[in-house]
Amino acid sequence: MTEYLYQKLKNYEASDHYGFHMPGHKRNAALTGADLPYGIDITEIEGFDDLHHADGILKQAEERAANVFRAEETHYLINGGTAGILSAVLGSTRRGDKVAMARNCHKSVYNAVLMNELRPVYLYPKIVEDTGINGEITVRETERVLAEHPDIRVVVITSPTYDGVVSDVKSIARAVHERGAVLIVDEAHGAHFGFHPYFPQNSNQQGADIVIHSLHKTLPALTQTALLHMNGEGADRNRVRQYLHMLQSSSPSYVLMAGIDECVRLLGESGTELFERYVRLLDKTRKRLQDLRSLELTETAHYDCSKLLISTKRCENTKIFTGKELYSILNKKYLLQMEMASSSYVIAMTSPADTAEGMERLASALEEIDRELAGGKRIERVNPALRNYGADTNEQIYSPARAAELAEQAEKETIPLGECTGRIVLEYTYIYPPGIPLTVPGERVSAGTAGMFRRYEKSGLRIEGTKVPGMIEALTEKE
Repeated sequence: MTEYLYQKLKNYEASDHYGFHMPGHKRNAALTGADLPYGIDITEIEGFDDLHHADGILKQAEERAANVFRAEETHYLINGGTAGILSAVLGSTRRGDKVAMARNCHKSVYNAVLMNELRPVYLYPKIVEDTGINGEITVRETERVLAEHPDIRVVVITSPTYDGVVSDVKSIARAVHERGAVLIVDEAHGAHFGFHPYFPQNSNQQGADIVIHSLHKTLPALTQTALLHMNGEGADRNRVRQYLHMLQSSSPSYVLMAGIDECVRLLGESGTELFERYVRLLDKTRKRLQDLRSLELTETAHYDCSKLLISTKRCENTKIFTGKELYSILNKKYLLQMEMASSSYVIAMTSPADTAEGMERLASALEEIDRELAGGKRIERVNPALRNYGADTNEQIYSPARAAELAEQAEKETIPLGECTGRIVLEYTYIYPPGIPLTVPGERVSAGTAGMFRRYEKSGLRIEGTKVPGMIEALTEKE
């Protein structure tokens, strides 16, 4: 008989067991009066297994997750997908190795590069001109980099991206494996892949060696829960497991793990019906939004249709011009909280938990705003503030590890972000979400990136990562 963690915790809560063990709240909710799940918040007590040495109920739960997500081996992540990405990269490399990575990877990949003093070689996605979002990583670009750097043994890409762009993982995996390298796919935003033909197969099914899924992003799971999957013989599974033990809490939350198990149970028992309802609702909404006249529902050729990317690029001389302003009106007037705002678009994230009422509210609000904007006239001009976005790239002068040394040893100064063209910077910068670095320590900043800073600041977007807001540390130029 299958035993699920949540039900076992509830049975224990209802039992007469009294705990002389951690946690200190002793499952006594009356002490604080807060409506929190104290009753099922336990530690590794008799009968409840140990995540770091799982051989009981947690081992069975991870095996269920592997089966549902079509992986050979799966591990629970209770420190988020970040712990999985760090473990995957660190476990697949040795100090000083060269690694190929998409330039639009999450900051956790850059942190792994710094921690292991890796030498990154970037895979640059093309920029989608109308919106300025990062496009897919191509097989051709991957093959070019691997041919030019035959000592690369690990490739890291993000698919789908935060904006919903999907790369051809199957073909990339084939190219990577032909070179004897390992492919790590940050599929944090694609945990829903593989459960319905409306979405792509997940990367476990397409040949990736290691895949990270953030369950909480697009599936009914608690925040901070994720999965790391391993497949094939390419990945060094023992070293990845070793880093999971080091980087994950030694006191994993049973509340979070029960949430993972319940999500997996739901997918295993009712996934087909759940996704059929979701896809019908999502497809109906997307078709409705295709009729917008000034706003625009945007997608690329290979796209995750769970993301609703609403572009303002056709808007001109109206009270709404930027994505930030659209975001604000949706929030304040319609009480609709979007996932994020850029200078030219907003993203609404959907999931199988969405309701018909919620989708109707969003579609109606966008239609009403669109009518106010359109005034009976279709505007085709692209927002000029976005022209030449990403037309040039920063030049990598020093590795992040060497830049960290220079930050302590060399002369440096703090300059305005918009004035850093041509300077070698010593700090990360990013818009969060999604947390993709605009600058990496050791890079010489391009005119395009500096211009991007000015446009972001003008649009009211907050640039994070630097010690002083609006400023960035750079090496002092020698006369």
